[in-house]
Amino acid sequence: MIESVHKVWVFRQFIVGNVRREFQSRYRNSLLGSTWVVLSPLSQILIYTVIFSQIMKARLPGVESTFGYSIFLCSGIIMWGLFSEITSKCQSMFLDNANLIKKVNFPKLCIPISVTINALLNFLVIFTLFTIFLLVSGNFPGIVYLAIFPLLAILVLFSVSLGVIVGIINVFFRDAAHFYSIFLHFWFWLTPIVYPSSILPEPIKALIQINPMTGFIKEIQTIIVHRQWPGSEWIYLGAFSLTLCTFAAILFKRRAAEIVDEL
Repeated sequence: MIESVHKVWVFRQFIVGNVRREFQSRYRNSLLGSTWVVLSPLSQILIYTVIFSQIMKARLPGVESTFGYSIFLCSGIIMWGLFSEITSKCQSMFLDNANLIKKVNFPKLCIPISVTINALLNFLVIFTLFTIFLLVSGNFPGIVYLAIFPLLAILVLFSVSLGVIVGIINVFFRDAAHFYSIFLHFWFWLTPIVYPSSILPEPIKALIQINPMTGFIKEIQTIIVHRQWPGSEWIYLGAFSLTLCTFAAILFKRRAAEIVDEL
């Protein structure tokens, strides 16, 4: 473990170069360039706010704020967006970087780290704009806001671990990426992002609780919408993510050489 961390540290400039190249390639040849980093998430927040709070007059049970449902929706979608971006990019990262992996000798762990940093940069922009909206609209949750950061760390650990596992499977079974993309659509609607889990029938509610993303989304909504400290569920989420990370690390170590041959 320590040896792997040391190798990644030695190649830190390589990771920085990967992140910079990915960021620049995304907005290359566009007229507004990196301005889209702000415009895209800003438009997303504005649309959800105007449509659900002003046009549809949607209200969240137990929440008095006019923007209650919009904040509920945005907080869930933003967290899901981070999870979705990390896992979706990790699933094809070995195939996308096949030439680099075969020609350059570097720790393969640098690839999921680069993917994660890129996703976190995008998340940082949209979450900063969302936080500004909470402050301006008078819906900032206060000191409990600090509880978001350890929850985010656990979510990133869970997302990277799952992404690495799917990415390894995808090298040997190329249909895995397509299956995962379809599964991700079902997974989104089986997670209480658009609707509160309290409106579900008891049998379905019990089934939804098995979904680990339900825990992440409910905890972030507890913090931001209800302005309360998260419950004990984060302990289960942390233990589950750590277990998944251990499994992903073992799988990666055993298959690293075969991945290069298969590419």
